[in-house]
Amino acid sequence: MFISTSSYAATILILGDSLSAGYGMSEEQGWVQLLRNQYPEHDIINGSVSGETTAGGLRRLPSLLDSSAFDLVVVELGGNDGLRGFPPNKLKSNLTKIIELSQDNGAKVLLTEIMVPPNYGPRYTSMFNDVYHQLADEFDIELVPFFMLEIAPNPNLMQRDGIHPNVEAQPRITQWMQPWIINALKK
Repeated sequence: MFISTSSYAATILILGDSLSAGYGMSEEQGWVQLLRNQYPEHDIINGSVSGETTAGGLRRLPSLLDSSAFDLVVVELGGNDGLRGFPPNKLKSNLTKIIELSQDNGAKVLLTEIMVPPNYGPRYTSMFNDVYHQLADEFDIELVPFFMLEIAPNPNLMQRDGIHPNVEAQPRITQWMQPWIINALKK
């Protein structure tokens, strides 16, 4: 499905972890590259690193922001914080600083929801997930629903580790993210 883009060429930063870095596949097979292929008029920079935490993303963000004037920063971080059991207040602090730095540099921010597996207990999983909703409200930014909810239950779309989406899942992630990104550019 083609969605018309805005009338200008945008510079977009995807700041994420293995879900956006294309863990276990070549970069050309990942959802970010598939999005680039659909929108060659936009400069889409994949600043994602497998294993990245919000603290790591925050450390790397200033140099990424210095490298280009981004119109949009898509933040897809937090999964590794959750898998390591980091406190939700630290997650919120790091994501707050990422959003503020991005906005201070003139970029719109699109935050992607991240969820942790239920085996972390209902209290932790609720507190963790609430961080994303709180930040979306506090900063009045769009929150993209977690794209793995539609993928993780389907073993045919997952790598053997049961954590990472496989090559077949990448077009679905692109379709999921595409309207959110394009609509964010229009605002």
